[in-house]
Amino acid sequence: MKIFFPLVIVMILVLLVFAGIKANLYFLFGVVIPYAALAVFVLGFIYRVLKWASSPVPFHIPTTCGQEKTLPWIKQNKIENPSSALGVIIRMALEVFAFRSLFRNLKTELRDGKIVYGSEKWLWAAGLAFHWSFLIILVRHLRFFMENVPVVLKTIEGLDSFLQIGVPLFYMTDAVILAAVTYLFLRRLYLPQIKYISLAADYFPLFLIFGIVLSGVLMRYFFKVHIVGVKILAMGLVGFNPDPKILSEIGAIFYVHLFLLSILFAYFPFSKLMHLGGVFLSPTRNLSNNSREVRHINPWNYPVHVHTYEEYENDFRDKMKKAGIPVEKE
Repeated sequence: MKIFFPLVIVMILVLLVFAGIKANLYFLFGVVIPYAALAVFVLGFIYRVLKWASSPVPFHIPTTCGQEKTLPWIKQNKIENPSSALGVIIRMALEVFAFRSLFRNLKTELRDGKIVYGSEKWLWAAGLAFHWSFLIILVRHLRFFMENVPVVLKTIEGLDSFLQIGVPLFYMTDAVILAAVTYLFLRRLYLPQIKYISLAADYFPLFLIFGIVLSGVLMRYFFKVHIVGVKILAMGLVGFNPDPKILSEIGAIFYVHLFLLSILFAYFPFSKLMHLGGVFLSPTRNLSNNSREVRHINPWNYPVHVHTYEEYENDFRDKMKKAGIPVEKE
């Protein structure tokens, strides 16, 4: 059920679009829902980030896996175990752009009663391919929201389609993201350990993203849409002045694509996808290992009266003398 249920939900969402288009609800699916989804995404993202940022960090808990800063003649690993802000920035950049911790991830198996460790580079490669492809596709789509497309976007689009297979141009990221999502799904499906801990909330984003990518591929290579109308609609949405006349001329597959994307944006702040913002606020990632140099103050601490030894001795001096315990004051 945890696999079947999210799949059915995504299929129902697709059917809702076709039913809505049949009922001429173009304005709802082309204007109202995208605006609402964007508002939920922005407000939800800000809320989650502010909530995490306001959480106290009672312990100094940076993740480290290298030689820390110590005696002068011992070489420090400044990236794996940073003691400065620059080291943290470099380690964070490698984590965000290259998934460095996932690259070192190991799979663990129990064979003949012994724990055996192995490499898990396929997971790292699939995760890296998925995230970078998604980012490039998202950046490519910015051309629909700009009257004059910048040279940077044209360059990215050109590099993505430099193979020039067929007409229209074939984007490599379309194939890469489909392969990556398929791999991530099959991995959850066929690895018993991963399948056991996977929930419906883990499968739903995969099916949703697969539906978004598949509808985009179908729209580009198989079912043609009014691309000029898409540009006009996008420019109208950016300027808060969408043209209702163009809505009915674009094509149903476009509204499937847009609706699934809107659902993903609205779902984003309330799901595990929020690791996009959470990785920057994790104390295991953004803290430097300088607890020997700088004292970490627990923000939960509040002023309390400390019972000093002098006060303790004043309270129990007579009993301490009778017990033969030495005292500082007679």
